[in-house]
Amino acid sequence: MIFRILKKEEIAEEVLHDVFLKIWDKFDAYDASKGKLFTWLVNIARNQAIDKTRSKEISKDRKTSDIENVVSRIEKEEYSEQRIEDIGVKEILNDLPEEQRFVVEYLYLKGYTQSELAEEFNIPLGTVKTRLRLAMQQLRTTLK
Repeated sequence: MIFRILKKEEIAEEVLHDVFLKIWDKFDAYDASKGKLFTWLVNIARNQAIDKTRSKEISKDRKTSDIENVVSRIEKEEYSEQRIEDIGVKEILNDLPEEQRFVVEYLYLKGYTQSELAEEFNIPLGTVKTRLRLAMQQLRTTLK
């Protein structure tokens, strides 16, 4: 997931290392009554990756990317997407209504923030949040 968001292997490895350190330091903060360990770990990783995309280092790099990097990213995205299908996430998401599935895919699988998704696709921010909430409720029911 980190690689899918950052799209550069060396930066993703750096963030993964930071994630492991953060998990090690903050493991006492994990509360099993609030959710599964896997979900907690994935959220930490996702948040670290998104924070990295907002850093000056990544922002500057995006402005100077050449076409070879873009082609390489597209190829790697297709590879990453296939891996997600292999673990069954796509099948679970297919049970969601189209607008909810769209929001979940862009927020969790493609690394968008709610604000970025709303702005890029001209969807009101409140609508994005509502669709995500409804999708999470349905996914919880489906996975129980």
